[in-house]
Amino acid sequence: MAAAAWQSPYLNVFKHFRVEEWKRSAKEGDVTACLDKRLKGTVYRIRGSIPACNYLQLPRTGTQSLGLRGRYLYLLFRPLPRKHFVVHLDVATQENQVVRISFSNLFKEFKSTATWLQFPFVCAAAKGSLDESTAGASRRDLVGAAPANVRWTCLMLDLHYILSMYLNRRYSHLKSIKLCSNLLVRNICTSDLVFDPGVTFSEARQANLAGHGVSPMPREMAFPVPKGEKWHDHYDYIRFPSEGSKLPYDSIQKSCSGPAAGGEPSEDPVRQLPQPVTLTKAVRDRLSLIHQITSPRAMPHRCPAVTKSIPEVHLAAPGPLRAMRAGDQEAENGRLHGVGDSGQSPAVSDGGIHVYAHRRSEQAVRIARVGSEEDASRKGPGAAVLASRRAAHCRSFLPDPILKLRKIIGFGGCSTKCVLWTQNNSAVVYPCHAVIVTLQIQTGEQRFFTGHTDKVSALAFNGSSTLLASAQAGPLSLLRLWDFPGGSCLSVFKTHVRVLLSLSFSYSGAVLCGVGKDGHGKTVVVVWNTAQVTCGGDVVVLAKAHTDVDIQTLKIAFFDDTRMVSCGRDNVRLWRVRSGALRSCPVNLGEYHSLEFTDLAFEEGHSAEREPEDRTLFVCSKSGHVLEVDYKHVCIRSARRLLPSQQQDKQGGGAGSGIAINSISISSAFCATGSEDGYLRLWPLDFSAVVLEAEHEAPVTSVCISPDSHKVLCTTTAGNLGYLDIESRDYSTLMRSHEDSILAFSVEGVWKQMATVSQDNTIRVWDLVSMQQLYDFTAADEMPCAVAFHPTQRILACGFDSGMVRTFSLAASDLLMEHKQHRTVITGLTFSPDGNFMFSSCLQGTLALYSSVEPKSHVLRVLGNVVARDAGSGPDALVLSGDSRLLAFVGPSNYVVTVMEACSLDELLRVDISILDLNSTALDTAVRVCFAPVPRGELLVSTSSNKILVLDAKTGRLVREVSPVHKLSCSSLALSKDARYLLTAGDKVIKVWDYQMRFDINFQVYIGHSEPVRQVAFTPDQRQVISVGDAIFLWDFMALPAERSPPALARSSESPPLPGAEKSPEKLKDASDIPRQTIPLPLLSSPPCLDVSSVHLAGCQSIFSESDKEEEASLPGSSRMVANGDKDASVLVVEPVRSEELVVVRPKVRRESSRSPGQSAREPRKETKSPKPQCYVRPDSYRHFTPRFKASVLPQSFLSPPAGHELLKLKAVIGYNGNGRGNMVWNPDTGFFAYTCGCVIVVEDLHSGLQNHWLGHTEEISTLAVSHDAQVLASASGRRNGDSHCQICIWNIQDGVCTTSLFHHKTQVQAMAYSRDDRFLATLGDYNDQTVALWNTYTYELLSSTCISEPVHDVAFSPFSHREMACVGKGAVTFWLLEQREGDINLKVHRSPAPAVLGPVELTSLCYGADTLLYSGTNSGQVCVWDTETNRCFMTWEADDGEIGVLVCRRSRLLSGSNTKRIRLWAVAAVRELRLKGPEARSHSVMLEHEITLDGTIVSAAFDDSLEMGIVGTTAGTLWYINWAESTSIRLISGHKNKVNEVSFSPDETHCATCGEDGSVRIWSLGSMELVVQFQVLNQSCQCLAWKPHTIVAWEAESQHVVAGYSDGTIRVFSISRTEMELKMHPHATALTAIAYSTDGEMILSGGKDGLVAISSPRTGMTIRILADHKGSPITVLQCTRKQYHEFGVEGGELWLATSSDRRVSVWASDWLKDKCELLDWLSFPAPASPEGLSSLPPSLAAFCPWEHGTLVYVGFGMQKEALFYSLHKKQVVEKISLPYFATSLSLSPAARFMAVGFSERLLRLLPCPAGTPQDYGGHDDAVHLCRFAPAGRRLLTASHSALLVWELGAG
Repeated sequence: MAAAAWQSPYLNVFKHFRVEEWKRSAKEGDVTACLDKRLKGTVYRIRGSIPACNYLQLPRTGTQSLGLRGRYLYLLFRPLPRKHFVVHLDVATQENQVVRISFSNLFKEFKSTATWLQFPFVCAAAKGSLDESTAGASRRDLVGAAPANVRWTCLMLDLHYILSMYLNRRYSHLKSIKLCSNLLVRNICTSDLVFDPGVTFSEARQANLAGHGVSPMPREMAFPVPKGEKWHDHYDYIRFPSEGSKLPYDSIQKSCSGPAAGGEPSEDPVRQLPQPVTLTKAVRDRLSLIHQITSPRAMPHRCPAVTKSIPEVHLAAPGPLRAMRAGDQEAENGRLHGVGDSGQSPAVSDGGIHVYAHRRSEQAVRIARVGSEEDASRKGPGAAVLASRRAAHCRSFLPDPILKLRKIIGFGGCSTKCVLWTQNNSAVVYPCHAVIVTLQIQTGEQRFFTGHTDKVSALAFNGSSTLLASAQAGPLSLLRLWDFPGGSCLSVFKTHVRVLLSLSFSYSGAVLCGVGKDGHGKTVVVVWNTAQVTCGGDVVVLAKAHTDVDIQTLKIAFFDDTRMVSCGRDNVRLWRVRSGALRSCPVNLGEYHSLEFTDLAFEEGHSAEREPEDRTLFVCSKSGHVLEVDYKHVCIRSARRLLPSQQQDKQGGGAGSGIAINSISISSAFCATGSEDGYLRLWPLDFSAVVLEAEHEAPVTSVCISPDSHKVLCTTTAGNLGYLDIESRDYSTLMRSHEDSILAFSVEGVWKQMATVSQDNTIRVWDLVSMQQLYDFTAADEMPCAVAFHPTQRILACGFDSGMVRTFSLAASDLLMEHKQHRTVITGLTFSPDGNFMFSSCLQGTLALYSSVEPKSHVLRVLGNVVARDAGSGPDALVLSGDSRLLAFVGPSNYVVTVMEACSLDELLRVDISILDLNSTALDTAVRVCFAPVPRGELLVSTSSNKILVLDAKTGRLVREVSPVHKLSCSSLALSKDARYLLTAGDKVIKVWDYQMRFDINFQVYIGHSEPVRQVAFTPDQRQVISVGDAIFLWDFMALPAERSPPALARSSESPPLPGAEKSPEKLKDASDIPRQTIPLPLLSSPPCLDVSSVHLAGCQSIFSESDKEEEASLPGSSRMVANGDKDASVLVVEPVRSEELVVVRPKVRRESSRSPGQSAREPRKETKSPKPQCYVRPDSYRHFTPRFKASVLPQSFLSPPAGHELLKLKAVIGYNGNGRGNMVWNPDTGFFAYTCGCVIVVEDLHSGLQNHWLGHTEEISTLAVSHDAQVLASASGRRNGDSHCQICIWNIQDGVCTTSLFHHKTQVQAMAYSRDDRFLATLGDYNDQTVALWNTYTYELLSSTCISEPVHDVAFSPFSHREMACVGKGAVTFWLLEQREGDINLKVHRSPAPAVLGPVELTSLCYGADTLLYSGTNSGQVCVWDTETNRCFMTWEADDGEIGVLVCRRSRLLSGSNTKRIRLWAVAAVRELRLKGPEARSHSVMLEHEITLDGTIVSAAFDDSLEMGIVGTTAGTLWYINWAESTSIRLISGHKNKVNEVSFSPDETHCATCGEDGSVRIWSLGSMELVVQFQVLNQSCQCLAWKPHTIVAWEAESQHVVAGYSDGTIRVFSISRTEMELKMHPHATALTAIAYSTDGEMILSGGKDGLVAISSPRTGMTIRILADHKGSPITVLQCTRKQYHEFGVEGGELWLATSSDRRVSVWASDWLKDKCELLDWLSFPAPASPEGLSSLPPSLAAFCPWEHGTLVYVGFGMQKEALFYSLHKKQVVEKISLPYFATSLSLSPAARFMAVGFSERLLRLLPCPAGTPQDYGGHDDAVHLCRFAPAGRRLLTASHSALLVWELGAG
């Protein structure tokens, strides 16, 4: 779109509109012009905490328009470091609609409405900085505050493209610009030209960039660049939208590929508008693909990479609740609702969750966390209990709640002035950070008001103490009104004041007044009408006023609700509300006008002769003056100055300094003052002399006389709270507290004492019974940071930030010893449980061991650099096992956990917990450690990625993993002594876990802290829990102690019961997640066992392992050859002494046996255990295959259908197993194309799209290999039940028959390769097997098997010689030379280490190149080039940022694929010449030709001979067709990466829809099995879906809709024809589990995890009915069918059923148009009390029988394994069909009397009904959890995890 002539070629916006004059532009808040040194010019600085109040706006008013028509907007700006900013652009469309485009680093995710687009902005850090390396290592939390070294940025926005792509609108012009804090802005310009700021005018002329549509940046808009330097080294250039994929999705950030000078403008997306769903495009892509594969290939040429894919609709789900800036961002979708709080506005605050509090009862506040969202509802007293919102009767560990807040030690937080008496004089009310505490002064009992998420800044009572108001500090202050007697929260609302400093209630409680500061620092006075709040009404603002005067205190006159009085610096003012306005009148202070007034109080008492307003007002000041103000006449009656000598100057003058009075309180008889000198003084009303005084250690902040005038409450700045009894003249301290955050605590069990250390430089000792402070140690110049009690002696040890460790005797109150082994902050300090040793560590990594047997401890050993330096301090830095034998800590780096022998500090175990994530190159770090009780032998490690790893303390093996634990990393861990309960602390919450994870819901969450919880632990008697942070919280632990030792304490060889994968945050990990360390660890891919060897083995030192010395042979160089001594003498172990030494291996040849080749191959060789390598540790390589863990087992019996009489035929398999490695093959010469999906090999004809399926495996297939003549295919899978070896199948490609099965490797096969002449097949075992086997492909006899001590990742034969083979592994390439002499095989092995410059790396992939070249990739992104003649590496270059797992070489081109999701094409023609230079070769001649980013880590690749086209597989379950000549990538095969949750057919059976754990809804064409469209919801799991039935309305016939239910309780309706979301509803508070359309499609029935069934209208979006009959048990099935209107004696034309997991089925009749819904029948099926042999209960499933009207079929857990047919007419079971196992899925064919049943035994059974011979079908590698017949009944779709199988039902 061309701009107007006056705007060409560009328009300098600031210059044209003369921003500096502020006539055509507007500014608000802190907007100033300043000089920037780098840019050497004027810039505008916009800053302020609230963006909506600090901004620069063009034009001046909203009614005007800029009218800028340039397509591109250029913004030259720099975000302020560590701050957030917001930019709003109002853009007009040609349809006369205004759309707001906003981008900000406040936004966490992309959001869009019809009129608003919100883009997250990712601030890039300076190149080479720590921020940049951190951002590059982690894919999480990309959006956030700008880094400290953020650079000036030129941002180019293609407004035309943005509107077209995201809203399908046509761009007209830019209407307005609003730049909000915090940022610096240089200028803005618009143009139709593409400017590249990194190109100068001379460079543009030389390169003729104008011909490519690119121009240099105009000089007046350009950033200055120092001479001789590059623009991009100083500034950032961002184009949006840009090419390539980025994280997060739809975010504005710096492109990974850097600036693209000369790039073409974005193509017009209007030409790519979404079309109705047809097969045209899929067929066109397929035909184009076939044409490209089969047609002659042209020479390659360069062109930009373009990724062609299916249309994908991304729908951002709401993220975690967080603070919203007023006016900048719409409210979050997630709302917070409390019980009984309908009609109240939700409270939104900064990062917290506001919980509505209600009357005090045995309830607890619960928060449901689903994905990344949290909802809250009120349940209980104390600091609120947060747990996963569960369905009633859902299995969760009891009692619930398990913690009950008993007492809080602490006072204040935001202010120590807020303290109140109750009307009955028996209790005081005060804030403790975010909790409001009511303390009974006689009994010490506490009651709590919770719901605030930040510190409470003000409190106020009404006159009768029935209504309590509390204000919360923070960016958006909130007010809560409480029913004080009942404890419930009546209302919560925003104050629109930055900070509320003071609150005052009228005596009646009808008016509330508050004073605070707004965002500009101005004083604000607000008056609210609260008269209706007790009746359920809203709180209304009566009046609001801004003032420049200072106000310290404001109070409402008790005799008039409309009158107030305030005081502050230099003023005393009277206020009045009249006609909705708040007006004030100053008191003439005369000579006292410059005083700083601090508090005020009205005269008490009333005389009938005086008018109500005829009152005296007392005002006190910092100078000691007390003014008596005549309220009625607004004048000063008298002034007195109170002196310390108590000699008052009644004239207001006098010598000496007065008492600095902070607070004053008046009764009818006397006055109380609190002053800066720490005194509480009582005066007569004439202030003639002090009657009584009490001295404190700190200044008194407030005083308050009780209503009966018998007591005076007093608070100090030191956090002390007490009262003075006037009659007895006794002073009682109610509460002492730390003045700053508490860092750590330690509990002593014998004397029941607790010690705490705080940032206020104090060490305090408390009595656990009375919670009174016993001792207080103060370190003036040092801060204590760690503390520990001696377990048997009255000794306290404390570590300081100076590095000093001191021990104190509590008995003698004396210092015992000072230790100076450390020089910096003490990070860890602890005693061994037996008391014999003390340990300390510091920030420099030093660890010290002391003997503490005697009272005066002494040093035994000091080690340096063993504890992680950057781990930070924490109470759990050093932990001891319960038997005092083991010491564990994080170190020497934060990736490693070390276990030492406690008495000697000898290292026993070192575990690297940085488990490799396939989707990220970021490494995990350890945060805290904790030992389990000794019998368990486990070590718990919390990590930075919010996980808890449970390790075996002896071997380091990963037993299991719990994730996610907290939103932030876990700061403290504690395990109960009986190992039943686990405590974790993170951010501001505490979680209590069932350690065994046996339930559906395994944790409860507790809030109350307003700051991060530093430490949480059980008391020694296990009856209480203590947590510290902002204050000390003491919780009663409600769980009963175990009557006997739980079974978990005993070592067991059996796996623990497996929780539901979707119901528990715990995930049992397989071998891929085993930490890297040096201790031997035998572990298979089966579920980990808790039993491990008690023998602690030494670490591996040699390259190859050493076996039992049963047979030795002398080898050159003193190497030895060791045979394993079993019957298979060809299995050898080679151990060279030097890596460069040539070792000749001559194994014994296996002679021909009497068994046939087929027989010998199909049976595992009977042999004893071969020598075990000593390092069974999963290597740091994603290339290494790890099978997906499965809880299912194979069936014990299988009823195979007779040959030729199969009723079901497998027609298609949807999906590709992205978990495999090298599991896709393609031969470009023959066109043979095969890949794996689960245990099925899919052979697909690329011309027709037809599939053949080879079924020979029962376990997940790991890898494939095809012979060079494409006649034989080898496939490998894991071992079956009962087998001792895994299976390798050899297939004849011509007829698809498995000719041979090989059994040799014990666990998994990692890779396979055929020799050049196809004579040999090499198979490679995984890291648990560690054997390389060589097979004769003529007889498939095992020729040789070599056991090695280190894992090997890949194997390849030389393309030039069948005798040469190479393997890659840890830090080396192993070259093999095969020599055959008279039937014997000689193996010559040469191990060549990787260049030392690479450091300790894993060589992860390899491929042979031209001549004598071998390329290998590493896990750090380098490619090494080897000369196979000399076996030396002569060149390396950095080819990628992550691990290279795939290499393919053809002639002079090399392809690399990595876990950065990129494939790169390299020109390596010059490498052959560089080989002659040897080690002096340089990589500058290697050129990167092309690069394409795909959707996942690269795991397989196959290309033609010229490397121009090929197929690439990724972990996302996608196979891509790649054409380098055209730089295109087309999805060839798609599938789900995660578990498929539901399947639904379209009514016409042309399409089907699936949904998965990843939040995607995918629409597939059943004709071509192509993925047509995908709807993606971020951060949520899609649990269920349904396709809308055929509508009876003609105009809606072409409209197809799918409804989906999500884990956050939302329902989304998608239009398939328009490829967009049409409706979103939120009828459920918990995750949805079932959903269905009514038969006419006019209603949506949805069931949730809590058992509630909602009926909603998709037309209005309203929920019209909620059914709670199944409440407490998740809904498993919802199904609707038609019936006669009066059938069964009830009205309605629709019959529907609901099934819940508690084996109950309800049947309903409904007529939704008449709002009729009547329960027709209720079925409950019995079951045994305790399931035997079942780790989890099978689902309860029911369905209407399509061929027997009025009958339903039920399967589920019961007394027998059977299917029951229940007649609704006869009200009884009419038929039973026996089943072999409990069913996991059920479907009935409408076309014929067939029932399909799936089982967890990986079995699909087809049952002819009512009586017939069942047929069983395989092809599934996991439980068949879904089976669905199509509406016509001739198609059946089954799902097993992520694999989808489409079957066709024949005539039966």
